[in-house]
Amino acid sequence: MDALDRVVKPKTKRAKRFLEKREPKLKENTKNAMLIKGGNANLTVTEVLKDIYAVKKPFAVLYKKKNITRPFEDQTSLEFFSKKSDCSLFLFGSHNKKRPNNLIIGRMFDYHVLDMIELGVEKFVSLKDVKNSKCPEGTKPMLIFAGDMFDVNEEYRRLKSLLIDFFRGPSVPSIRLAGLEYVLHFTALDGKIYMRSYKVLLKKSGCKIPRIELEEMGPSLDLVMRRTHLASDDLYKLSLKQPKALKPKKKKNISHDVFGTTYGRIHMQKQDLSKLQTRKMKGLKKRPAEKSAEDGGASPKKSKSG
Repeated sequence: MDALDRVVKPKTKRAKRFLEKREPKLKENTKNAMLIKGGNANLTVTEVLKDIYAVKKPFAVLYKKKNITRPFEDQTSLEFFSKKSDCSLFLFGSHNKKRPNNLIIGRMFDYHVLDMIELGVEKFVSLKDVKNSKCPEGTKPMLIFAGDMFDVNEEYRRLKSLLIDFFRGPSVPSIRLAGLEYVLHFTALDGKIYMRSYKVLLKKSGCKIPRIELEEMGPSLDLVMRRTHLASDDLYKLSLKQPKALKPKKKKNISHDVFGTTYGRIHMQKQDLSKLQTRKMKGLKKRPAEKSAEDGGASPKKSKSG
């Protein structure tokens, strides 16, 4: 049995807290990514990994030592690192004569590789090369995808899902306008994927809504798709399955029309409207003749004469 697979009982409170963090939860934590350098990574790949790490911080782990592994041939080392660092996303960089400036982006399900796509870097502009102000660490980016290939081609569709998973950041309950300051733009055109990052500048416009300008910030990548390793449809559906506790419960006797109006049905006992108390008015008082008719035709008592 693998050392990471066996059941470990915590001996200290710190170890107990550590294991509780890794327990399955109804609402999962923000996904962490591990960035791994291959055994023969060159300077370009190393700089790409550093810049992606700067974009992903603090939800990323950068391995600085070289790791001699080939993810498409053997995935055991990736699965080991995933368990060790509790990361469900990974980016592996390598370089060789057959596949220069190579990046492999992927994700895990239950500490096993689910999807894996190989991308080649044809052009790279680092954060250092663009002399503009940068966004603060941990800024949640806005993701924009342009190109029909992201909707038509299955491999590009899965790559879009993978990129959203990788860069989306933490889930937030509310959004502040000033916090929308970072844009990641992906364009699929002529068999290439162009990744650009911009800083949003809010300028004065003379009204409540500010004028928006985009300033290139870096990193900038021109990518080409190479090999792919996609999960089967059944495994992909299993990875998307949500626990029953998170599914919204169906409310009875509530319906909606095409315009979104909510209608509710109320079940009540049968009411006797004759006993309903209404406002007392002189005009609504019953006459003696009406009262006698209700009593069964009995004549009203005559008043005594003295």
